[in-house]
Amino acid sequence: MEEALRPPGTFLGRLQPLTRERLLAVGVRRSVKEAQVVIREGALESYVVLLDEALVKVTVALSDGRHALLAIRVSGDIVGEISALNGTPRTATVTACRPSVIHIIHRQAFRAFLRDYPEAALEVAGIVADRLRWANRRRTDFTSYPVRIRLARVLWELAVAYGRRTPRGVVVDIRLTQDELATLCGAAEISLQKALGGLRADGIIETGYREIVVRDGEALRSIADLD
Repeated sequence: MEEALRPPGTFLGRLQPLTRERLLAVGVRRSVKEAQVVIREGALESYVVLLDEALVKVTVALSDGRHALLAIRVSGDIVGEISALNGTPRTATVTACRPSVIHIIHRQAFRAFLRDYPEAALEVAGIVADRLRWANRRRTDFTSYPVRIRLARVLWELAVAYGRRTPRGVVVDIRLTQDELATLCGAAEISLQKALGGLRADGIIETGYREIVVRDGEALRSIADLD
């Protein structure tokens, strides 16, 4: 797999080449289909999932039966590390957004790897800290900014991390429903629809079947009020 497909912020992207090769050798390589559940919320399981060539979404069940989208994870990321390390039930469901290749690494093997490669253990701690920081910032966004700005921030992050540049603009085709996008923005679906409509009317984005095209990235970044 090409290194460019493992972004620097992901777990694999943070590791030195030899350490990365050793980790890939530890796990069992598996192919999964689109919409296949990789980790199920509440399950008592003891393995880590390393995303080799993959795109997945992380969701949690709500009391009203809906599912809230917490995050998107890509090639190079790990998921399920907390439950694997402390033996607690899974706190979220992880589902493949497209046909993907993953590595299943069982708890004992993962712990042994971290003992043998302390720099990798530090990177796991760093990833957990980054995710906590991201969650805290997102909660601040929910209380401090209107839906239009929150939506612009989420779309900007998705476009930068997962977008494909095309003649039409930057295409984000990770097949998110409006309900999932609304929960990621911390907004009611009707409020999200209004904000999406405003961005479309301004010519900043286009929307299609589970696809968003960012046509004017600078305008989107300006609305997002990012430094």
